This record gives sequence, C-alpha cells and structure tokens, in this order.
Amino acid sequence: MGAAVETALSVLEKHLNQPLLTALEVCARCGLCAEACHYYAADPSPENEPAWRCESLRRVTRPVYDPVSRWLPAWTRSEPLTEERLLALAEMAFSKCTLCRRCTFNCPMGVDTPLLMGTVRAMATAAGCAPEMLEMLADAAIEKGRQPETYLPFFLDCIHEMEADLRRLTGNPEARIPVRKAGARMLYVALAGAHTILPAAAIFETVSEDWTLSIFEASNYAVFLNDVPRAKEIARRIVDEARQLGVEEIVISECGHAYQAMRWSAPNWFGAEFSFRVRSIVEVIAEYLRQGRLRLDPSANPEPITYHDPCNLGRNGGVLEEPREVLRAAVADFREMTPNRQANYCCGGGSGLVALPEYEAVRLKAGKPKVRQIGATGAAWVAAACENCRLQLTDLAGHYQAGYQVTGLTELVVRAMRLPGASAVAAAMESTALSAA
Repeated sequence: MGAAVETALSVLEKHLNQPLLTALEVCARCGLCAEACHYYAADPSPENEPAWRCESLRRVTRPVYDPVSRWLPAWTRSEPLTEERLLALAEMAFSKCTLCRRCTFNCPMGVDTPLLMGTVRAMATAAGCAPEMLEMLADAAIEKGRQPETYLPFFLDCIHEMEADLRRLTGNPEARIPVRKAGARMLYVALAGAHTILPAAAIFETVSEDWTLSIFEASNYAVFLNDVPRAKEIARRIVDEARQLGVEEIVISECGHAYQAMRWSAPNWFGAEFSFRVRSIVEVIAEYLRQGRLRLDPSANPEPITYHDPCNLGRNGGVLEEPREVLRAAVADFREMTPNRQANYCCGGGSGLVALPEYEAVRLKAGKPKVRQIGATGAAWVAAACENCRLQLTDLAGHYQAGYQVTGLTELVVRAMRLPGASAVAAAMESTALSAA
C-alpha cells in the first residue's frame, strides 16, 4: 500500500461518523437520484448517476469498517483502495459532482451524496490528488491573511479610485467606502472586482448604513477541497476582523459558497456561537425594502428576467424568498424557472468547478439542463446571487448561443434606484467584472 493510499484511508477513518456510515449503507439502489442530477439529465449514462458514484466509494471503503468485507470481499463486492482507484475517485468527486444536494432532496432514504463526495475530496486533498488550482487559491488566501499589511496599500489605492465612481454614481460628493472602521454596525465582505463592491456601496450610502468594507475576499476555496483546517484558517481572517472592529453583523457579497461557509459551517469549525450574525447581501436588501428604507422603480429594468437559485445560497443555505422579494421590487417582468427554489437545477459550475480549466468541457455539458430551463422562460436576462453561477451561466450562454445576459441582484437594484450617475458608471463596473472573471 502506497503512502497516498494510507493517507487517504486515515482521513476516511477520521470522517467515519454515524452520518457518513448511514449515507454509505442506506442506499436502496432505486435510481430516483438519477433524474435529480444535472449530470444525468445532460447525459443519461450509468456513471452519471449519484448512486453509481456513491457505490464507487462504498466498494473501497467497506473493508475499513465492515469485517465481512475484509473476510469475504466478493460477497460484498468490495475491493482494496489502490492509488489508481484513488485517482479515479478524486476525478469523479471534483468533476462529476458539484455537491449541489439536489439528489439528496429527492432521495427517499435521504442519502447525503455531497457528504460522501466531500469525504472523497478530503481524502484526495490529503493524499495530494486534488486539483492544483484549488490548492493554490486556498493557500494564497491563507498567505494574505498572515500578511495583510503587505497588500493593504494597493487595496486602499483601489478603493480610493472606486470612491470617485461611487460619488459620480450617487451624486454625493461626500460618499465614501469606509475600510477598517471600528465600531461600524456592519462588516461587508466582498469578492474581487468593483462589481461586488460598488453596487453594494451605493445601496449602503442611499440607506445611510453604518458599514465598513473588509480587507479580505469572501471566497473560501478550501471549502471545495473539504480541507477544514485550511477553510477555518481562511474564515478566521474575517472572524478576527469582525471581532476587532466590534461589528454587529457580517454581510457576505453575492457568493453562494462564501455565505454557506460563514453562515453555517464556520460556527461549527470554531466551536462557538459568534457575537455577530452572518447574512447575505440579498437578505439585507430585502430587509431594507420591507422597512421602506429603499425605494425602487421596476420600470428601470423592463426586460424579462428570470432567477437562478444558487445551490449553496438557496437549497443548502435557505435564502429562497428574499431574492424574489428583491426582484419583484426591482424588475418589471420577473419570470420563474420550472422547477425553482429547492428543486432548481444546479448550473453545473459549483463547488469550484468553474475555476478548473481542465474540466471546462465537463461543466459546460453538465449545464445544458440549466440552459433549457432558462430558455423555457423566454427571459432575456438571468439574475444569480452567486459569482460562480454568474461565470458559469455566462459561459453557457456563449457555448450554447443561448442569447440571454447575466447579472447580479445588486446591479439590478442599483439600476432601479435611478441614481443620477448610473449610466456613467455602468460601463466601468461591467469592464471590472469581466477583468475579475
């Protein structure tokens, strides 16, 4: 047995709790998960069935926890884990499952396929078989957290330039993008690019929010590796920043995995309740609308617009109705996809897949059901409150010549705010978004 296999098996043993054992053994092989999977909907072959993927893991893990499989492997169809099989499992877990959990919602036994595939990702990462790009992105975030002062001058210069756009956009010569403001009520954590900062800043300025901008990005690529120590280290940067500034809440930009990581996973990683709450920018905007602090003109967005529910924000995160509250207030012609909300199909670019060029053909093929969903609405625009989804939906539009355009919710809100400098700043925001992508 090689070192990589030994490492992978040791990780498996650490993960072998009751939920994982249950997921491994309760599958009834009924096949209902197949129709729920966007991979299978795009290409109905056996290897695209979630049950098939799970069975591939069961065969090599049964000898670890099942004595019968060790004594009579042929009886239980088990087989030893080899380096070749480990590589095949890693390829499957990173390229053939976006951890969207749609199959779990449709499984009569509740088999948690993402839990199984996440375990494979953890095994592969520890054994050195994970995609290099995800490793690099996770390590870069950790390094930035260790030496933030090295990057701070450049970051502040960029924000200073962005403030000029904010003043033109809002018509307020005093408008600012505060950074490291102690005692602010809200810490807003954005992604790379002005398109995730400027619209939010305009909204906060309009409602007179007491906020400050995080010096870190919301992305946590270690989540995709299922590497909890690294994911915790990346999240710690933001947790420590929030505590040092004394904020009441952290607000995450339009990013599905970042929201899910900070809202649901991070409290478990740190083993304690936070002194602040965590929300998505979408939830905050919906609250502004309910409170009457933000008034929108839906005629500013006359095009037919549909909404894609990001898996981590919606099905896995519970933010389902707030995006619809925002859209009904911000656009004139909102059209639902079928199915939607918890049942919505994954776009095919989640769980880090959109960042991996070696799997581009796989994710574009897996996104075909989503293109069909969008086309059935007749919408000219697709809104998605997630950066990875936006990138994938844009690539799908080009690949399948679908003819729709992609936007975020904050951009639609800013258009509906009818700000005096909206048209002058829109082009700059769009070019920044493309360069960030």
